[in-house]
Amino acid sequence: MEVILNLVGLMITASLVNNVVLSQFLGLCPFLGVSKKTDTALGMGGACIFVITLASLVCSIIYKFILAPLDLSYLRTIVFILVIAMLVQFVEMILKKYIVSLYQALGVYLPLITTNCAVLGVAINNVTDGYTILESTITGFATAIGFTIAIVILAGLREKLEYNDIPVPFKGMPLVLLTSGLMAIAFTGFSALK
Repeated sequence: MEVILNLVGLMITASLVNNVVLSQFLGLCPFLGVSKKTDTALGMGGACIFVITLASLVCSIIYKFILAPLDLSYLRTIVFILVIAMLVQFVEMILKKYIVSLYQALGVYLPLITTNCAVLGVAINNVTDGYTILESTITGFATAIGFTIAIVILAGLREKLEYNDIPVPFKGMPLVLLTSGLMAIAFTGFSALK
């Protein structure tokens, strides 16, 4: 029972308290770029859930069974980037074949998941924090859920704000950055859950 409670606590911490976008400021490029429409944001979130979860699992396995025993942990960043690039190519091929509309809506941001620092940051944090393979996978999944929550909320707010009378200096990206900042402040309220 204690193990399950620890895993649930790890999920809450990774998704809400230490939200990858709003408290760690990782993955801001797709967060700001793909959050114009809720559907596209949800699609990007789904792609990130798949990539971050699998990257956390595979990177943890590679680190625990290959890099650490062979004392090659200094290669972890390069190896993790290669794993992430492979997973993103896999997601891109699947979307291009089966969900063409989402593939076209994500556009250039889909290949950018490869360079999304959130994916690499989660994989590196997992091995740095000494998580087990299960803990790494759960942390990756929860972090991706937190990313999806944040990007979908921002997309919903942007859709609502689009029809409001906004002063010209605040239109566009300034309003998005202000909204993101207010979301980050709101998410600090989850720190009481720690």
